Amino acid sequence: MPREIITIQVGQCGNQIGMEFWKQLCLEHGIGKDGLLEDFATQGGDRKDVFFYQADDQHFIPRSLLIDLEPRVINGIQNSEYRNLYNHENIFVAEHGGGAGNNWASGYHQGEQVVDDIMDMVDREADGSDSLEGFVLCHSIAGGTGSGMGSYLLETLNDRYSKKLVQTYSVFPNQMETSDVVVQPYNSLLTLKRLTLNADCVVVLDNTALNRIAVERLHLSNPTFAQTNSLVSTVMSASTTTLRYPGYMNNDLVGLLASLIPTPRCHFLMTGYTPLTVERQVNMIRKTTVLDVMRRLLQTKNIMVSSYARTKEASQAKYISILNIIQGEVDPTQVHESLQRIRERKLVNFIDWAPASIQVALSRKSPYVQTTHRVSGLMLANHTSIRHLFSKCLGQYEKLRKKQAFLDNYRKFPMFADNDLSEFDESREIIESLVDEYKACESPDYIKWGMEQDPGDANVAAALDSKLVV
Repeated sequence: MPREIITIQVGQCGNQIGMEFWKQLCLEHGIGKDGLLEDFATQGGDRKDVFFYQADDQHFIPRSLLIDLEPRVINGIQNSEYRNLYNHENIFVAEHGGGAGNNWASGYHQGEQVVDDIMDMVDREADGSDSLEGFVLCHSIAGGTGSGMGSYLLETLNDRYSKKLVQTYSVFPNQMETSDVVVQPYNSLLTLKRLTLNADCVVVLDNTALNRIAVERLHLSNPTFAQTNSLVSTVMSASTTTLRYPGYMNNDLVGLLASLIPTPRCHFLMTGYTPLTVERQVNMIRKTTVLDVMRRLLQTKNIMVSSYARTKEASQAKYISILNIIQGEVDPTQVHESLQRIRERKLVNFIDWAPASIQVALSRKSPYVQTTHRVSGLMLANHTSIRHLFSKCLGQYEKLRKKQAFLDNYRKFPMFADNDLSEFDESREIIESLVDEYKACESPDYIKWGMEQDPGDANVAAALDSKLVV
């Protein structure tokens, strides 16, 4: 029985990466731009109904909600060749269409005002599912709508569908460039609090690393948003292949996440993918073996999160868990031999307090998408070095907060009225505690560290843990 997943795309970035994701899924399942099955799509064995449902006229319609506070991106989708793919009842654009002005507080406040309309759409999709497993939220943490409204929706979903999994694909801003969003550090911190408390799994997509990969690996001198978004859609589609082409393991979301997230707070995953190609490189052919793919996945240059660690700290960072999803014609004995070679060469540094093993899920490739490589792989990893990304966000927040810069933009809204800035302080404490927990994971005594947390933390951990019981 399929375990359905509802995708919620919020804000400009969320809708752009969501659109690329649906394009990729349509290609892989042989679904046309209008939602009708292509004539050549005759092979069975895939589960389209995890992400699509079939309308009365045989159209395949994404289980997806498109939400934005300004109309530009959604209008672009509605005027594109995919305009007949979506259910138009599942598209929400704010009436005034003014957006959130890159302000988290504005997005959050507007989310409160329109939540009934949006939750009606969510409830309708949930009621149309036979066995709903959870939600996937696509958004950015730096702007206004994806961060603020995304945060409010996370809290609401967590409250109303407390037994369902909530996974997010969260785009982190490019930390190496000066941003045109001056309040980005405030927005990021406030969103990170919700990602820590209200999501079961966060796949971190770091724009800094995505740009670096596009330049160094794909040899694009000035990568466009469309090109970095296609990297994101590659990761999103690869991470769902075992759900859409089911085998005997990892064929639902709980199965995927249970092995990756041993403790509830440490649920931020980084990804790696190989081999990466862009359209103009399709003719480049090289030999891909399982060992080659698995070894490349462990190389820092293929990881889609930048490490801001100093050399000494980087050497102390450890893997908590790894899941490699290998697609293509693969013999399980090759996987076993590759794992042995990786172990012998000590290519992976695991934590001391849990089993040190690389989980591997084998998945079929779509028969409708031609690739030049025989084997491709996605790594989903829980790694302690991700704390340096959070520390970087905290550092940038502290710089602005010390100068009391731009706080008036937030005081206009109810949550921060009467100069009440406790929300910022609480968010900072939660992220500092998250950084401390990831650091503690590197120590063999981490299990004891867990006993010292305050009762509030323990309650949150227990609530999140209840969903991940398999």
